Formats: sequence, structure tokens, C-alpha cells
Amino acid sequence: MTAATQTQNTELEAVEAAVASVCDPEYPDVSIRDLGLVESVEFAKQGVLVGLIPTFSGCPALAMIAADVRHAVEALPRVSTCEVVWLTSPVWSTSRITPAAKDQLASYTVVLRAKDGGLRCPVCGSNSVSDQSEAGPTRCRSVAWCESCRNVVEVMR
Repeated sequence: MTAATQTQNTELEAVEAAVASVCDPEYPDVSIRDLGLVESVEFAKQGVLVGLIPTFSGCPALAMIAADVRHAVEALPRVSTCEVVWLTSPVWSTSRITPAAKDQLASYTVVLRAKDGGLRCPVCGSNSVSDQSEAGPTRCRSVAWCESCRNVVEVMR
């Protein structure tokens, strides 16, 4: 590996780490990388180009997330500009969320539907969770109810 290639790899790793340091505005300890929003990070002629996938196209946090990514990347010493592009494909799904993020989301009483369609309560571990409303606090979440511990559970869609 040449010194130039090694330097470029080190710079790319620094940019990727900066992007990974950005957290979702709704979950201040869950990174956008762990939520599966980061699709690409690359050097372009004018700086860095970051491709992100929205959880849904109308998410009100998109501008905030893009600004946070730009700020984090442009704070690096060798980066002059960062452009964030919201991609239309691939389509985001909960399968992109890392196991660590699933655990962090559970601390907010947010769960993901199991492959069989079932839900497990993040508070008590019960499977007696039933859907209550498709209309959740945001468009990417619905509301469920745990009969065992009587807690509201949000379901990431």
C-alpha cells in the first residue's frame, strides 16, 4: 500500500467516524449509522459526499440530520466541504438497524416487529403486546400496548 493510499484510507475512516458520531434527533444516543441511514461516504472533487437513506421521505428531521452530518464532517481538518444527499434507493427498512441500536431503542420503549410479526415488550419481555394505532408519534412509528406490564410500546416501522 502506498503512502498516498494509506493517507486516503485514514482520511476516509476519519470521515466515516465523523458521520457515525451523528445521532438521530429523537434518540440522542443512537447514531444514524446504527439506525441504517448511512449508505455511502466518499471523496468528491469539491469535498466529501455522504449518501443517506431516510426512514421515510417526509421525515421532519431530515434537514437537521443533514446539517449535523455536514457540521461533523466539515470540522475535520482536511475537509473543506461536505454535501449530504438523501437517496431514494435502496429503501430504508428496520432490517438496516444494528443489534446495538435495537437495544438502545428498547430503552426508549421502541421495538421492532419480529420476522413472524410478533412484538416483545422492552419493559417486561412479555409477548402479550398488541397493536393499538398505526398513527404513532411520528410516521415511522406506530403504537402498541403491553397487557402484562400495561406500558405503551412504540413500534418502529
